[in-house]
Amino acid sequence: MIEILAVAFMLVGVIFLFATMFGLLRFADPLQRIHATTKSGTVGAGLILVGVMIEMGDAQATFIGTATVIFLMLTIPIAGHLLGRAAYVSGARLDGLHGDDALDGVLERSPLTLDEYLAQTEKSPPQRNPEPGREDLRTNVDEPRSPVDNPGSAK
Repeated sequence: MIEILAVAFMLVGVIFLFATMFGLLRFADPLQRIHATTKSGTVGAGLILVGVMIEMGDAQATFIGTATVIFLMLTIPIAGHLLGRAAYVSGARLDGLHGDDALDGVLERSPLTLDEYLAQTEKSPPQRNPEPGREDLRTNVDEPRSPVDNPGSAK
């Protein structure tokens, strides 16, 4: 009976992971994809781990599985939030945004999409500026340096 319960948990977990895959393939915009992967991916992986804990049945497997489920529940939503925020700020195309933009005026959003930004940077490559106060890095490499310029060398 325990084996049937364990397999049922693992099977439901696999179904949730397949839903994650379909959500990732079906949705067009990054925020919808992140939503699909974080919600169902967390539940699916958690259910698979619960099924493994039930199947193994010993204290060590239960402890490790519980710690892993707690870790997943704490970290995956945070990672999804940070990825969603980065996608929004970077100017990613948001097809699922209908109505008012609740983050307008709260977060600064790039006016260019990634493709537009890359096309713009290809036309004018960025100028490399030395770090402020470190202009001496542009010295000629072929010129010998005196021991005064290099305090770490032997005198």
